Amino acid sequence: MFSQSEENYLKTIYHLSLISNKGITTNAIAKKLETKASSVTDMVQKLSEKELIIYKKYQGVTLTEFGKKTAANIVRKHRLWEVFLVEKLNFSWDEVHDVAEQLEHIKSPKLINQLDALLGFPTHDPHGDPIPDKDGHVNIVDKILLSTLNKDESGVCVGVNDSSSEFLRFLDKKKIMLGKKINVLEKEDFDDSLSIEIDGEKLSISKKIANNLYIKK
Repeated sequence: MFSQSEENYLKTIYHLSLISNKGITTNAIAKKLETKASSVTDMVQKLSEKELIIYKKYQGVTLTEFGKKTAANIVRKHRLWEVFLVEKLNFSWDEVHDVAEQLEHIKSPKLINQLDALLGFPTHDPHGDPIPDKDGHVNIVDKILLSTLNKDESGVCVGVNDSSSEFLRFLDKKKIMLGKKINVLEKEDFDDSLSIEIDGEKLSISKKIANNLYIKK
């Protein structure tokens, strides 16, 4: 059994390892968790003793196979709870993260497997992120950022890079949702802002917004 703090560190290392194939630095972990580097060093030592990670000075932290599977299971629980909250309890997608952060620490494998079955074995959470299966395997969708599209190109929105409540509420206001087809009408040379069309409605979005929307062509 692991403490909530240990699980939070493991999950953070797991997420950071998905965007880097090198060892994760203690500074990167500290920044992500908004904590002191000294606290990270202490926790890294604990996780290393439990054979969840390997830490080498100047090379950073990498997850062991056991660590990867354990972290993926925490992520699986989090994302399944997000689906449950949206589909069964009518939460909006900008409300679920903090609640799922609490629910992900429930230990019962039977509960999570039953939850998975109840939801029809979903493959993605409400933000488009893939849900690991019970063995820790993840199906990665081939996706690109909307900002990489050029004029007259289009794709279906499949995820968000920024899952903050503020950004998700902004998308709701603009009626930008997962599953919607986005057509790029214009791309400004000056600032890479886009003029797009969704369901026949035209709107302008900044490069920052386009950098936070994932598209499948």
